[in-house]
Amino acid sequence: MKVLIRNGRLVDPASGRDERADLAVAAGRIVAIGRVPADFESARLIDASGCIVAPGLVDLAARLREPGHEHEGMLESELNAAAAGGVTSLVCPPDTDPALDEPGLVDMLKFRARKLSLCRLFPLGALTRGLQGEVLTEMAELTESGCVGFSQAEVPIADTLVMMRALQYAATYGYTVWLRPQDGCLGKGVAASGAVATRLGLSGVPVAAETIALHTIFELMRATGARVHLCRVSSAAGVALLRAAKAEGLKVTADVSINSLHLTDVDIGFFNSAMRLSPPLRQGHDRDALRAALADGTIDALVSDHTPVDADAKTLPFGEAEPGATGLELLLSLALKWGGDAGLDLPATLARVTSAPVRVLGDALGSLASSAGRLVEGGVADVCVFDPSATWAVKPADLKSQGKHTPFDFASTGTALPGRVRATLVAGTVAYQSPAQ
Repeated sequence: MKVLIRNGRLVDPASGRDERADLAVAAGRIVAIGRVPADFESARLIDASGCIVAPGLVDLAARLREPGHEHEGMLESELNAAAAGGVTSLVCPPDTDPALDEPGLVDMLKFRARKLSLCRLFPLGALTRGLQGEVLTEMAELTESGCVGFSQAEVPIADTLVMMRALQYAATYGYTVWLRPQDGCLGKGVAASGAVATRLGLSGVPVAAETIALHTIFELMRATGARVHLCRVSSAAGVALLRAAKAEGLKVTADVSINSLHLTDVDIGFFNSAMRLSPPLRQGHDRDALRAALADGTIDALVSDHTPVDADAKTLPFGEAEPGATGLELLLSLALKWGGDAGLDLPATLARVTSAPVRVLGDALGSLASSAGRLVEGGVADVCVFDPSATWAVKPADLKSQGKHTPFDFASTGTALPGRVRATLVAGTVAYQSPAQ
């Protein structure tokens, strides 16, 4: 299909392009930016007046809940949520049921996502069989099936020897290992250790749960030369260790969740289970350190940490509620809010959810590596059109995700978020268009 996007402000953080320009799409590719050929006859016209035309968002952490947890989210519902949020590519962790530890499971998931044509899906393969932390998976076969890296999701490897062998193998073949830095024994609490957890009588997760894991990971990286992506760093102390590791030259990247970037443990209030998250919300100085680290590039990318949870699992006492929140439809708005608070310009803000995540993925994207997260002639037509002046209040019932629980349900207070997606194109196909367009 030929699509013409007219009258928009085109912003491409990767190239520094920021100008008023039309954009023409044909056969899944961007065929012209600015001067559209006179003989270009579009089958669909999108009027982007007053809107930003940007690369589609790339989310490095989104659980789709299929297979195995369909009562919390179906592939179609969650990819529809991605499209509505301007997300055109996402990475899903391997903690499905069964875990993504066999090529056939990965092939099936990717095939179903391709048929829906709503969002590009890049799975992470399980680092160990069944995420049991004992036997390494066949990483080469999983890579051939389309896995962009290997992860234990939320399940730490208790045996350091197994972790070292996994990093050695990954380093040998150039694979990236995605690790959530949390000590398995210290990380069993339900809230961040501190005054709030003590007052509420909740079991705590100390900052040491993160820093001890980071020290171990960095020592093993020094020994093996492996490349590691740290998932959802959550503390000021963790940021300091990450900054030192990058200065040392270790091959490490990191992301932070929209939840940790905007909320603190005080937001738990009176046992609000919507704030039951993993990693747990920490103190204000941790949030401030995370915001500064994302701004200065110590933390590479911002992620939605999309984890749809059904009503039964959330309407429980705080300590028993399932951790997680829906986030795909909020990623753009919360990125814009952070950028505005940090005093960053629009290209720098959008870079954290477009070009920067693509750099994290690197060569694992294959043929897409040269144009994903960018707007370039001849490149893939993954595009997000949004109105930066529009504001909206998050109403869970209106979210397209099957999971309706979000810590940003501030509608009753009148709090509104900036930015509203008007259209999303994936490989030149209009995956989402708001009724106003």
